[in-house]
Amino acid sequence: MFLMSHAALANTVTTPKNLTQNDVRLGPCVNMANFLEPPNEGYWGRPFTDTDFADVAAVGFKTVRLPVRFAGHAGTAAPYTIDKAFMDRTAHAVRLARAAKLRIIIDMHNYDELMADPAAQKKRFAALWKQVAARFKQEDDKVWFELMNEPNGRLNNANLMSVYGPAFAEIRATNPTRKVVIGGGNWSGLESLETLPMPQDPNVIATFHYYDPFYFTHQGASWVKPAQPMGTTFGSKVDLDQLAKDADTAKAYMARSGRPLFMGETGAFEAVPLPQRALYYKSVHGAFGAAGIDQCVWGYTNTFPFRDAKTGKWYTPLLRAIGL
Repeated sequence: MFLMSHAALANTVTTPKNLTQNDVRLGPCVNMANFLEPPNEGYWGRPFTDTDFADVAAVGFKTVRLPVRFAGHAGTAAPYTIDKAFMDRTAHAVRLARAAKLRIIIDMHNYDELMADPAAQKKRFAALWKQVAARFKQEDDKVWFELMNEPNGRLNNANLMSVYGPAFAEIRATNPTRKVVIGGGNWSGLESLETLPMPQDPNVIATFHYYDPFYFTHQGASWVKPAQPMGTTFGSKVDLDQLAKDADTAKAYMARSGRPLFMGETGAFEAVPLPQRALYYKSVHGAFGAAGIDQCVWGYTNTFPFRDAKTGKWYTPLLRAIGL
């Protein structure tokens, strides 16, 4: 059994040299978005089907990230039991991914209560991870855990490890060497890496999300307030210079920390014209790929789509933009 003190968890240290960036390259990666992280499956688009994971693998993706709203399907009093049917549905997705020879990242997503009151939710958060870790402890090393999607609100880099510590210990009690992904506060923006504390553990991987410039990538998105005006384009010298600078920042983090890093989300909303979306994905893929950083595009078919939800046809320009 491998357990770690909470004090050790709070230290930012160089990762042991037995885990390198090359060991954890994701290859082409896509988020299986809006399947298991809505309030209920099917609320934000169609449910996933048994063929989706094989279809993703068939066009060349090597990894999928699976956002899951465990907190929305669990008790609010100890022992905070996760609904069996929902856990089984998640396990079914994992089986399908592994049958398709895809690496899969199980990402705890949309735990809004944790963002609002981290201290009050800390025990529940650990209990949820205890159950998830126990359920998937027999899976091979191509199944990864991501502690929390986009910490924000009152969950930030200053208190992140005090909240994550008990959950991480629960994972390590049953999964001593499984890869665990951690992103920083402020929605895991690139700048969060500057002060992101990490466990003294050789199997922890850093992540960040990239939707810059936001006024371009989220134009037309109804949930963004204030709304971003339509008609913004991407590809100016200013845009590309900033992109190159951001890729250098991410590369510098790896060099400074000695820790592997990947981009867990990137994308441009479907209201953006397809040629502009393709240019954005190609530019991000090129800049960060040259820095040795793989990216998981958002999302698959329900939002920021790479595949049409009605016809099942892939958007070929987007696949080509990321090298598929």
